[in-house]
Amino acid sequence: MKMQKVESSMIKAIGFLEEVKELHVMFNNGSIYRYTEVPADLFSRLVEAESKGKFINKEVKGVFDFEKVG
Repeated sequence: MKMQKVESSMIKAIGFLEEVKELHVMFNNGSIYRYTEVPADLFSRLVEAESKGKFINKEVKGVFDFEKVG
């Protein structure tokens, strides 16, 4: 999967696998998390969000199951 770099003080890059509804987030500390059952429209809203970190904290963390993968 191709990760796209983003402007954020918290997040380095994001990626989305639409066929399996997985959001991948690489944080600036190098850790990578995979969130499952994420709707495609949520990824679109993340891409457009003014603050990627605030969006992740409000709309993703604690909402979707996740696994640290890196």
